Amino acid sequence: MIPFLFLALSAAAALAETTSRVPLAPDAGSPNFVRALYQLPKAMQPMQRLFNAVVYEGAIEPEVKLAMGLRVARIYSSGYLTSQMERRLKASPRGKEFLAKPPSDAGSSLALSYAEKLTKDIHGVSDADFRQVRAQYNDSQVVELTITTCFFNYLVRFAEALQLPVEGDAPIEAGSRVESPAARVGLISDAEIAAVEAMQRRNRERPSALGIGFANSMRAMLRSPAAADAWLAYGSAIQGYAAVDRTLKLHISFAVSMANGCRYCTLHQVQGLRRQGVSIAKLVAMKKDDTALTPRELTAVQFARKLTAAPASITGADYDKLKKEFGEQGAMEVVLQTCAFAYMNRFTDGLRLPSEDEAIQTYKEVYGAN
Repeated sequence: MIPFLFLALSAAAALAETTSRVPLAPDAGSPNFVRALYQLPKAMQPMQRLFNAVVYEGAIEPEVKLAMGLRVARIYSSGYLTSQMERRLKASPRGKEFLAKPPSDAGSSLALSYAEKLTKDIHGVSDADFRQVRAQYNDSQVVELTITTCFFNYLVRFAEALQLPVEGDAPIEAGSRVESPAARVGLISDAEIAAVEAMQRRNRERPSALGIGFANSMRAMLRSPAAADAWLAYGSAIQGYAAVDRTLKLHISFAVSMANGCRYCTLHQVQGLRRQGVSIAKLVAMKKDDTALTPRELTAVQFARKLTAAPASITGADYDKLKKEFGEQGAMEVVLQTCAFAYMNRFTDGLRLPSEDEAIQTYKEVYGAN
């Protein structure tokens, strides 16, 4: 019998001998997915914090979330992410059980199925599937499962685009763990209250570039406050680098959202592009094909679509083309923008979040329809 979550050991071993497509920070004590942000140093610590918040904070067992990450790694044949998840699971008895055989409890099995379906298709979780998950998990926990899936879809694309080498095979000690709450409904915690207050202050001090106050994506994400806060902090650190301008980044996220069929994020990108001065005529053309894009825009969009569809298909030639057009830092920014919408598309449409009135109105003005 093939062991549960069969590990691509030969692929991982080969990756240990590869060279990253970007320079790695000299701190060998950090994982390579953190070291790879060497060109954007202010984002390194927030990335580590984000990983820890997603995996080791919250109400769901870290081992369940690591097994979800391993399931995502297997779907995309990612040797790097497979190695990371395997090493972390080996650090605890519960994790070793998950590596040896399928989990016997309904909750863990549903979590893995949820991650697989949402990874393969942002609309892959049917109403019947979701009812099963909701019967096992409360609202806050469902958001936590969704964030976990979204984050590993981010990380697998980041690792594959940059061809990160594996760090070794020694187990990585687990972080903190939180026991699952007994309540069948998500109780509003002190952390959620504080996170909402902080978001309200942030919106007053730095209004949204999209013209939306408290976006529905954040209303949902704050059900898992530690992960939401870490995601926002990481995003803020990334936004501090601008070798690629905002309009081009919106073109990337529009292309990714269209490729994934994400209703919520597509509306947001249309609104953002209109606020940046992109004409209605160009937006209408972009919905049909790429003829309205500049050569620079097309280079970014084509790379983003390829990374979205098949992360492991990115070649050295693909990344070299990106660097030739945008430089080292700019190429990294294109990768990160693509990864961000692998995350956001699954979060917003996976949870079927309603679009805000402002975004709907702009979409109607551009396309003349809902």
